[in-house]
Amino acid sequence: MDISVRKLNLIEEFLEISDEKIIEKLESFFKSERKRTTETNINPMSLDEFNHLISNAKDDVRNGKTVSHNDLKQIVRQWK
Repeated sequence: MDISVRKLNLIEEFLEISDEKIIEKLESFFKSERKRTTETNINPMSLDEFNHLISNAKDDVRNGKTVSHNDLKQIVRQWK
């Protein structure tokens, strides 16, 4: 059974639930799983990586590879 079918089956099961406590438990489970997954996927950078990014940013400023705050606001307004 592929994941799309499994999701649809879960949705059907969920729609049949009438006990609010079960829904609260499911909400709590989903929230804790999202938090755990997010925390697991966050990998702190090393000090060398951090210093390399700082160095690159300083080079960008020296070489004029920056955009002012006002220019960026104008660019974003054009996205709409």
